[in-house]
Amino acid sequence: MTVKIEKIDNCRWRIPREGDMRTEGLVFADQQMIAVLQKEQALEQVRNVATLPGIVGPSMAMPDIHWGYGFPIGGVAAFDAEEGVVSPGGVGYDINCGVRLLRSALVAEEIAPRLHKLADTLFRNVPCGVGSQRRDLKLSLQEERRVLAEGAGWAAARGFGSREDLEHIEERGVIGGADPELISDRALERGRSQLGTLGSGNHFLEVQYVEEIYDAEVAEVLGLFPGQVTVSIHTGSRGLGYQVCDDYLKIMQRASSKYGIKLPDRQLCCAPLKSPEGRQYLAAMACAANFAFANRQLITSWVRESFEQVLGLGPSDLRLSVIYDVCHNIAKMETHTVEGHKRRLCVHRKGATRAFAPGHPEVPSMYRGVGQPVLIPGDMGRYSYVLVGTRGAMEETYGSSCHGAGRLLSRHAAKKVARGHNIEAEMAARGILVRAAGRATVAEEISEAYKDVTEVVGVVQQAGLGKIVARLRPMAVVKG
Repeated sequence: MTVKIEKIDNCRWRIPREGDMRTEGLVFADQQMIAVLQKEQALEQVRNVATLPGIVGPSMAMPDIHWGYGFPIGGVAAFDAEEGVVSPGGVGYDINCGVRLLRSALVAEEIAPRLHKLADTLFRNVPCGVGSQRRDLKLSLQEERRVLAEGAGWAAARGFGSREDLEHIEERGVIGGADPELISDRALERGRSQLGTLGSGNHFLEVQYVEEIYDAEVAEVLGLFPGQVTVSIHTGSRGLGYQVCDDYLKIMQRASSKYGIKLPDRQLCCAPLKSPEGRQYLAAMACAANFAFANRQLITSWVRESFEQVLGLGPSDLRLSVIYDVCHNIAKMETHTVEGHKRRLCVHRKGATRAFAPGHPEVPSMYRGVGQPVLIPGDMGRYSYVLVGTRGAMEETYGSSCHGAGRLLSRHAAKKVARGHNIEAEMAARGILVRAAGRATVAEEISEAYKDVTEVVGVVQQAGLGKIVARLRPMAVVKG
């Protein structure tokens, strides 16, 4: 079905309200992106989200938009706390898939001679694939429930990092209201062996360097300088989060019928926020989100351990500290100003990043003068970006920005393009080392499978949803 779309300006497009839509759609994209999107289903998903009860403001999509389950990936939608709904499709299967960025006191030239050994050590110390785990981390059922309640704080309290790390994580590394009793035995079973693992697919661990600084004053506040070695960690709640989503989709399908919610797509199944089903999903989702925060905290500890082993330097010399850690797939209760009035909303960000402005009380104190760090990974062959949130994002997108480059090709199509190529050798020739559990994952993640993240963040900056601070170039990539 063709979706009617109207150009507002060079980076905004309106999907007019019609039929069962309760509001309009708003897509942030340039002309070339829209031309591609008009051949896909993602715009229809933006329109479908606009039909859900209690939606406040437009159904939105960031420039990394592509097709997803129910909501598009890159989708943002807010729902009134009293009259709105919560939808697992608006969060996704990988609950709190997110990115953490570490800075160091090192420069790229210092680690270049030992980069091969560093890549090998990271690949060995940080479990990657679906079934891998650290033999020295055994999680009892009781301890797993503590992880679900305490998040990154659970890991820090056990020596995997420090309390200072927590100050640099969205929500300090724990979403409130988590209830481990709402997590199924199957979800607990899947999570128990996967805490502290990177996973497969588009998850990665990347050693990078700061290639370019665009705003020196903000970069100084974030602790970034040219040539500096950084590390990005991109992973989420693993099998536990997937199972939580799967479990609650069944509950929400029944709830949609129970509460008489008309759906244009059953993948948008949902429940009123004030209903028992809605409250239970948010509490279970918080558990999975906290698992993801703890997961990235453990991996951070093992990254530090790897650098120390390879370079023979101590923590005070390496200074591998957390810049920030952001959620990508989450639904959160937040207060926003809508038409001059404060309103309590449930903001769904699916493949989208919180981008709060300078002065916001939820921005960590050390960054409050410049805005929340916004971490935008690209693809393993090109670059990633660091931005900060803006007042424009607060006014237009409930403090939201894009989350990455966004896929152009399906995994199957990417494998076809990669056929006959030695991706690892081609990457090495460009100065990027790749360590992966299997060739299939590398083939799925080739640069051609993604939009150019420079173009994506360019739209974000032009629209006033974020300010570009720095570009990071990959040196070594670890994938599951």
